[in-house]
Amino acid sequence: MSNIQVRGVEPADIPALLGLLREFAEYEHLEQYLEVDAGRLEAAFFDHGATAEGLIALDGEQAIAYAFFFPNFASFRGQRGFYLEDIYIRPGYRSRGIGQMILRFLARLAHTRGYERIDFVVLDWNTSAIGFYKKLGAEVDEAERHFKFTDEAFEELCSDTA
Repeated sequence: MSNIQVRGVEPADIPALLGLLREFAEYEHLEQYLEVDAGRLEAAFFDHGATAEGLIALDGEQAIAYAFFFPNFASFRGQRGFYLEDIYIRPGYRSRGIGQMILRFLARLAHTRGYERIDFVVLDWNTSAIGFYKKLGAEVDEAERHFKFTDEAFEELCSDTA
């Protein structure tokens, strides 16, 4: 894994991100809902008033994973954080620690901004993802199927220890 690098998305990454998005839509059986194009993706990340941010994982020059996220607020707890919209890792790279690398990068970024949590939703059939997040300490509300990293799990993701 010495060649694996996680970094923020750059404009030149848009074509690779679109390819990964197509793969993700197929994986989740949601191809019919994939409407994003290069212009919309670039606007979401880089135009004035951009609303989203992204991370990309690379194996050398090859894009192998991504995460899209944006700021959110949990009103009842008064906590700011990121909402993790998507995280996708190519099948050949799963179970190699890349998901944890991405989540740690995201948690540290949130921490530097004074944020305290990461929220996300997982489809109920995706048992491998559910197990992965629970292993890292994510809490789940079964009624909502809403996960979050907060408190000790959030701090653990921010730490340098694995």
